[in-house]
Amino acid sequence: MIKPAYRWADQQINDLKKSGLYRHLRTSESGPASTVEIEGKEMLMVSSNNYLGLAADQRLIMEASKVMQQFGVGSTGSRLTTGNSTWHEKLEKRIAAFKKEEAAIVFSSGYLANVGVISALAQDGDIILSDELNHASLIDGCRLSKAKTMVYRHVDMNDLKKKLQLARNNQNKFIVTDSVFSMDGNLAPLPEIKELADEYNAFIIVDDAHATGVLGENGRGSTEHFHVDVDITIGTLSKTIGTEGGFAAGSFPIIELLRNKARSFIFQTALPPGMVAAAIKSIDIIEQEKSLLYSLRTNIKKLQKQLAEIGFVTMPTPTPIIPVLIGEAQKTVAFSKQLEREGVFAPAIRPPTVPEGKSRIRLTVMASHTDNDIQQVCQAFYTTGKNMGVI
Repeated sequence: MIKPAYRWADQQINDLKKSGLYRHLRTSESGPASTVEIEGKEMLMVSSNNYLGLAADQRLIMEASKVMQQFGVGSTGSRLTTGNSTWHEKLEKRIAAFKKEEAAIVFSSGYLANVGVISALAQDGDIILSDELNHASLIDGCRLSKAKTMVYRHVDMNDLKKKLQLARNNQNKFIVTDSVFSMDGNLAPLPEIKELADEYNAFIIVDDAHATGVLGENGRGSTEHFHVDVDITIGTLSKTIGTEGGFAAGSFPIIELLRNKARSFIFQTALPPGMVAAAIKSIDIIEQEKSLLYSLRTNIKKLQKQLAEIGFVTMPTPTPIIPVLIGEAQKTVAFSKQLEREGVFAPAIRPPTVPEGKSRIRLTVMASHTDNDIQQVCQAFYTTGKNMGVI
């Protein structure tokens, strides 16, 4: 029996279920491969952020295991007390070199990196210009800072310029944006943002979570893709790199300031050295094995083309994120469940992650997907789409 004081929680849960917004955990019984076993059923995984398939790469596993034999399983403390190791410092140098920046700082997750960087740098009297579709971690970083935040319309450079004009008298101005927007797969127009930042003397903070290891000739991310420089690049190790953690890369003074002011760095337990060593190995592989990037980009084009041929509208994008808009939340949940019956795992994305009426199936492509995998996905979408009247 639920205590009277908790009835409000029970009612909210019931409301979530009625609206199709209730969430529950799904249990995977196998590792991060293109085919996984979830709750006893083998399914094709097309919603993972493991874009190059490196999370299951034996070379990363062996590297982590070797370092764990020396350093143990956990780091047991924050970086500034007992948790720092030679591997953490090696990773920071490796990230800085990969991103072509002076220095880097490693956080325990990408979320902590975004929250820590923005809240540490943007102070009272400053202003943040934030894209309206930025990731929740960027939004939370803005909320935790002491600066004023102005939201500009999604990738709308005219609106950004108007808001920069309004912010002329603020002390420091920070333009904050995802480089790849995680629910749509589209790119922020970094060259245009750079022009405005130079004109109005603003800092650019870019979250490269879905671009690192994906965009650019060498997989270095959005700045390589667009051939522009930004002030701070934030990223994650948990997507294309296939491990865990986050980072920020930039100039020596900015990184040193973050080490001293970013609360999510100062007070958070450090990543285990084994995980850090695996991340270094992953970056080495990304730089050395261009065939992975080629396979990923080939698969992106194949899936986009075949989905369009069977009647689904997809956004042209160079990223592995391919959203298929369904609309209403409950219908999207039903669509996802039917895909599972067809052997395809692609969860429904609903509010508050996306706006009302824009629920979707968010497909993501991996370099390890075969032609047969892509055909299976498209056949499942065709069957489900026809049965539900979506196509």
